[in-house]
Amino acid sequence: MADADLDVVIRQLARQLHTGLMTRAKERRDRFNSLAAKGKGKGKETGERFKMMAKATMEQAAAAAKRLQMSADNVADSYARAMRLAASTPVAVKVEKKAKEEKPAKKTKAKKAKAKKTK
Repeated sequence: MADADLDVVIRQLARQLHTGLMTRAKERRDRFNSLAAKGKGKGKETGERFKMMAKATMEQAAAAAKRLQMSADNVADSYARAMRLAASTPVAVKVEKKAKEEKPAKKTKAKKAKAKKTK
C-alpha cells in the first residue's frame, strides 16, 4: 500500500467506512425490530414506535453513507487531478548567476587605527 496512489487509498478507506457504518446501522435496526416484537404485548403504539425507529435508522444511515462516499470520491478526484496537474507542469530551471568578484574586505576601526600607528 506504500506504492499506491493516495486517491486509491482514499477510496479504499471510504469503502471500509461505508461497510462499517451500514453494518452498525443494520445491527441497530435489528435491535429496534426485536424490541418492537417484544413490545407488542405492552401495546401496539410501542411496537409501531420501534418499527419507525428501525426504519428511520436505516434511512439516516443510508443517507450518511451516501454523503460519506460522495465526499471521499470528491477528495480522491481532486487529489488525482492535482497530481496530474503537478506532473504535467514544467519545472522552471534556475540559472545560477555568476558569482560577483568579491570586494576587498572593509577595514575595521581597529585595523585602521593600527594602520595609522604604523605610518
